[in-house]
Amino acid sequence: MGFISEFKEFAMRGNVIDMAVGIVIGGAFGKIVSSLVGDIIMPLVGLVTGGTNFTDMFIWLGEGDAPASLALAKESGAPYIGYGALISVIIDFIIIALAIFVVIKMMNSAQKKFEKQKVEEPAKAPEPSAEEKLLMEIRDAIKAK
Repeated sequence: MGFISEFKEFAMRGNVIDMAVGIVIGGAFGKIVSSLVGDIIMPLVGLVTGGTNFTDMFIWLGEGDAPASLALAKESGAPYIGYGALISVIIDFIIIALAIFVVIKMMNSAQKKFEKQKVEEPAKAPEPSAEEKLLMEIRDAIKAK
């Protein structure tokens, strides 16, 4: 088997395609969560903490007085530690992990209900058709002779 045919077989497996779809959806979901955290949650946290903007938090390691904002610290080229962005990313991660946990929990619950429903309803044999009944009567009559 050649390299190309092996790759084609690998790429067309159901698991690989499902994984690719999951990665694409996960990327889009990550953008949604990042926007949720950056545009809604962090401003609310800042409001509760007295107007603190976490994304603009940094520790100045350069000479002299620290600049007024992270943007000015970046422009200066001097060393700094921007820990506010890390706080935002950690909150992103926690929200994504929580959302995935909830989805998996719901899927597991639905699967348990589905399996329970399967066990409770045993499969019944279908009722024979009129032709089948007639053929069985003929068979029984022949056996009786």
